[in-house]
Amino acid sequence: MITTVLAFILTLGVLIVVHEYGHYRVAVACGVKVLRFSVGFGRVLWRRQATPDSTEFVIAALPFGGYVRMLDEREAPVAPAERHLAFNRQSLARRTVIVAAGPVANLLLAVLLYAAANWIGIDEPKALLGAPVAGSLAERAGVRAGDWARASSSDGSDWRDLRSMTDLRWEITQSVLRGERLHLMLSDAAGRGEHSAVLELDTLGTREIDAQLMRRIGLGAPFAEPVMGEVKAGGAASKAGLRAGDRVLRVDGQPIVDRSRLLEVIRASAAHGEPPPMIWRIDRAGQTLELTVQPAVAFENEKRIGRIEAYIGRPPQMVLVRYGFFEGLSQAVSHTWDMSALTLRMMGRMVIGEASLRNLSGPLTIADYAGQSVRLGLAYYLGFLAVVSVSLGVLNLLPLPMLDGGHLMYYLFEAVTGRPVSEQWLERLQRGGVAIMLLMMSLALYNDVARLLGLH
Repeated sequence: MITTVLAFILTLGVLIVVHEYGHYRVAVACGVKVLRFSVGFGRVLWRRQATPDSTEFVIAALPFGGYVRMLDEREAPVAPAERHLAFNRQSLARRTVIVAAGPVANLLLAVLLYAAANWIGIDEPKALLGAPVAGSLAERAGVRAGDWARASSSDGSDWRDLRSMTDLRWEITQSVLRGERLHLMLSDAAGRGEHSAVLELDTLGTREIDAQLMRRIGLGAPFAEPVMGEVKAGGAASKAGLRAGDRVLRVDGQPIVDRSRLLEVIRASAAHGEPPPMIWRIDRAGQTLELTVQPAVAFENEKRIGRIEAYIGRPPQMVLVRYGFFEGLSQAVSHTWDMSALTLRMMGRMVIGEASLRNLSGPLTIADYAGQSVRLGLAYYLGFLAVVSVSLGVLNLLPLPMLDGGHLMYYLFEAVTGRPVSEQWLERLQRGGVAIMLLMMSLALYNDVARLLGLH
């Protein structure tokens, strides 16, 4: 819990400071006087000001944001000697650059964070595929348990290497959003028997990425051997005589090729009532045994599932994904661009109803992911921080009043018409912007709570 809270505070602190520093640094470079640089809102907890005429740096009690207050005649009277330092007296180009500097700083930070994670390297599951879901696109494409996805292509000729399962999931996501097929170059785990398969993602009829869609595609968890792990005392597995290290060969005559297939059989056993006894054929230290396993009934999201109270499967094979300096930087720029485009597309689809509003996340989800990524290691946390930084940068560029993108729209209007937006319209748009932001924040917080309660 403490780790999660500290990681959340650090995440907000870094992103807010970088965003506001972008505004501050460019404003100073453009000759605008900055009165206050604040991290947070509300009661001041700490302040520093070198001289009465310099910028006041502040940390406030509410950490959900920050601001840079500049000299501006629209907010307070300005002495004639300082009018040339006021924000409102600057040219349209300078005002535009100052406002855009915050989101741009977040996107540049994302590039640096992605690059640092690439240089450090991350242990990720190798792209060894588990048994495809019955009737899924992967099964129809001929994917088999243990296949190694080595490269992908959108047209079957221009291939991109897949370094890990993360790369494969990213390519699937991109292809679904574009409504395109995805070609995979497959082999066995040792790299022999190379062949191709085509995932017909263009036939899905949807571009919303969720658990149900991924099940229709059929590529779930990485390949893991169907070997018993820790067996809980008194559980169904223990009562049946199963032990850690037992390799499951068949269940009721069905071949078991990997962990995913075994879990699917166990969970499905209770779908239509009390699960019947199951005959398991196992390999125990070279000896073949048959055991009768009686799964217990559990409920998950109001659905009946079977459970045997044991950990199943060995950890997936991992690979260290690390890039050199220039390749890591190039990958970081490309990934930041792709993530920005993906974020915009998802937001657009939520607006027109093509994607669920459940995709909106708030502070509780961010805090949870921050804590998880910190526990996994520095490179994982840097990658997480980069994702949030991209989201913050893109969000602030949206043409909504109260956001930097809203101010940029005002300046676009001024550039086209030759006159600024009237004070009356500014006031109306600000009120509308506040209402929209409150609605988005409320929805994001609701989604957070629903996820924590298992309702989503």
